[in-house]
Amino acid sequence: MTQAYGKFVKDLALKFRLMHLLKWCVLATLAFSTSTSAKLSFALIGKTKNDSFYEQSFKGCQAFSRTISDLTCIYDGADDYQDVRTQVLIVKEYINKGIDGLLISTTDSRFLVSGALQLAKEKGIPVITFDSDLLEQHKTYRLTYVGTNNFDFGNALGQAAKKYKKLDPQPICIQSGHQTTPNLNKRIEGVRHALSDGSVTKLNGSTGWIEYDRCPLYTMGRRDDSLNQLLTILDYKHPPIFIAVAGFAQFNTDYTSKLLSYKKRIQEGDITIISADTEQIQLKALSNGLSSINIGQNPHEMGRLSAELLYRYVKSGEKPQKNTYYLDFHYCNQDNVATCTVNY
Repeated sequence: MTQAYGKFVKDLALKFRLMHLLKWCVLATLAFSTSTSAKLSFALIGKTKNDSFYEQSFKGCQAFSRTISDLTCIYDGADDYQDVRTQVLIVKEYINKGIDGLLISTTDSRFLVSGALQLAKEKGIPVITFDSDLLEQHKTYRLTYVGTNNFDFGNALGQAAKKYKKLDPQPICIQSGHQTTPNLNKRIEGVRHALSDGSVTKLNGSTGWIEYDRCPLYTMGRRDDSLNQLLTILDYKHPPIFIAVAGFAQFNTDYTSKLLSYKKRIQEGDITIISADTEQIQLKALSNGLSSINIGQNPHEMGRLSAELLYRYVKSGEKPQKNTYYLDFHYCNQDNVATCTVNY
């Protein structure tokens, strides 16, 4: 009995030791699997946060994240207008929090690099620009650019204006955002290139087109200012062709009500409004005859593809194969407004 009892105790002790060892093996395995499957976080930062264009880009990032299991997309940006300092502060905040990657639409390339992206590079946090790239001399601070070829996009806006030419020289007024924003400046160059002999300098009438002295108008992305600028131009006795290189005034919720009194003149061709972007609020205005033509981009795909390329780099070190990934753009008018694009 004593020997049997002793054997029983030893076997029981061994069993407990084995169970204890198994327990720690399970816990170690769980800890390892948790650490290896920890979610990555990418911050998508537009020029402004309250903007359906960048919201669509964020939805694109989320669409990619749903195809995998370990990525979270975060959305941020300056609240109300294109504020270069606020954008830098936001980017720097995410860098200091240890974000895994950044997707950024550049407002001011020099300020963004010196204020934040140099720090991101020091900390090994990769960056992809979308919609608005860094300047040429700063491109070592990002992996690649995903978005519209902005010079070609501006050229398309300028080409669209030719249909509405009535005078020689024909006056135009370009509306932009921030004076230092790379993509918008490229679009301005594209407009001028289309309406000149290939020059990107301000149109002076020598090629049949001339810019109003006070144009380009700069809005800083403020919607009220954008709409007021447009209304001021439309109240001229002979208003110039108005070319907005981004949505600006048409993103204002008062655009439709404020433009209704000009509808007849738009329909008769006395007023021409050409605008970049085809967000839902803009398509509604176009369908109501309150815009002449809109040329749109693909913000959803900008966010989706940017996130995919950045994810591949962070997970496996796979660098993007191209320095730029240009996406196409599309044309919306009153005839095809219901089918020209899809908004998410």
